[in-house]
Amino acid sequence: MYLPQLAEITSIEDETSDVKSFGLRFSDGGFQYKPGQFVEVSLFGIGECPICICSSPGQVKDGIQITVRRVGSVTHALHGLSVGDEIGIRGPFGNGFPFNEVKGRDILFVGGGIGLPPLRSLINAMLGRRQDFGRVIILYGARTPGDMVYKDELKTWAARQDVEFMMTVDVGDKTWDGNVGVVTTLFPKITVEPPKAVAFTCGPPIMIRFVIIDLLKMGFAPGDIISTLERYMKCGIGKCGHCAIGYKYVCLDGPVFSYEQLKEMGEE
Repeated sequence: MYLPQLAEITSIEDETSDVKSFGLRFSDGGFQYKPGQFVEVSLFGIGECPICICSSPGQVKDGIQITVRRVGSVTHALHGLSVGDEIGIRGPFGNGFPFNEVKGRDILFVGGGIGLPPLRSLINAMLGRRQDFGRVIILYGARTPGDMVYKDELKTWAARQDVEFMMTVDVGDKTWDGNVGVVTTLFPKITVEPPKAVAFTCGPPIMIRFVIIDLLKMGFAPGDIISTLERYMKCGIGKCGHCAIGYKYVCLDGPVFSYEQLKEMGEE
């Protein structure tokens, strides 16, 4: 659990001006994980940081995909690498999203900005087993059209007849003719039956807070609102204490929590 395994960068895609997606392949070909889990990415001589897995299990042959915003020393260095370079990967860590537990129910996804990557892993896993779920509604918001990630995949989701998909931006431009406003402004445009549905949300903490408030007003039970917590999960295995909130470790007990669980963790 302390030793990283080597992974080769097989693809690099520019998502936005400061976000890239990396395809990674492991030399031994084996890597089992669940949507919602994360890995510790290391660049030797520079450092290590936690990054969510954005691909669904089996989507990348012998590997995974991660989407990384350039914000610190490790991510700056990662953005400077090329296809064929190797990095270290520890994991997977964390509990992951519920999957089998929500079969047969309607699914509402609410993502914001760079919060879409962990949801993307679950979205594509559920779309791969589409017959196991009811309605699938995807709401996605970004600061501007240029800040949207997975632009081609968003078009694919929008074109599917078995998915209800809507997008919004905080600030539009001359190319944008869609909704303008935060992601919660899309809620009046959908119909959902909370007793039959489960909501998954991920994005900036302030976005998640107001999404949860509105979901509760819509009638969702706290246990049917699933979100993630952002913390500096330095070790990933509950040893360093950086991600502790009270008696919970985000890296071990999370990073996925229901709102029912979040309420028990206190105001912090």
